[in-house]
Amino acid sequence: MSETSTRPTGWIDLANPTRFVAFADRLSPWLWTAAAVILACGLYMSFAAPADFQQGITVRIMYIHVPFAWLAMLCYTLMAVSALGTLVWRHPLADVALKSAAPVGATFTALALITGSIWGKPMWGTWWVWDARLTSVFVLFLMYLGIIALTRALDDAGRAAWAAAVITLVGFVNIPIIKFSVDWWNTLHQPASVFRLGGPTIDPSMLVPLLVMAVGFTVLFFALHLTAMRSEILRRRVAAMRRMAARRANA
Repeated sequence: MSETSTRPTGWIDLANPTRFVAFADRLSPWLWTAAAVILACGLYMSFAAPADFQQGITVRIMYIHVPFAWLAMLCYTLMAVSALGTLVWRHPLADVALKSAAPVGATFTALALITGSIWGKPMWGTWWVWDARLTSVFVLFLMYLGIIALTRALDDAGRAAWAAAVITLVGFVNIPIIKFSVDWWNTLHQPASVFRLGGPTIDPSMLVPLLVMAVGFTVLFFALHLTAMRSEILRRRVAAMRRMAARRANA
């Protein structure tokens, strides 16, 4: 047995698609299991948490809405890093990571918008308002859809990867707008209450379940992303084999 086959796989080795698929096959079951366990614990803690003195039991929507919103921004940030990997570092899997993350991010963003509307109706008296936070998150959702459409519309994989990377980096300016919109403009949303300089303003009885749910959904996101990357690598491999077979048939 050669030295290459016996030494452990490092992060640099994961740039090899074959080794990445093998790594995903080993890690994915653990991620799915961890996500299920953490989310089950988080849901139990969320229902056991006290109701808010103003919002009542409606506040329980927070335990899924806030993680959805966080992950919508986290996913796009990961895509922006992947875009740099495509344009600057020429990493062979950067485009795969970007393309695979877009549908997952679009789903989390849509869920954030839906749960936010459900939460907003009893609190604000309306399903939707065009304030800075909601509008910027809606723009993020449209950007996800645009990137998905672009990567599927171009037949040239290289051109699609370059165009998606450029658009992703340009659109990243929207992430700080979403984050600081409640500070820069007068919106219906309350200011940051978890990640702030003065420390969280949420009572620990509500903060702990929220953080557990956020961790659970984050693990779920990485499980989904890893599975999607594996599927995209295999899809490209099958497409390449079909092209080779077609060229041989026409030769």
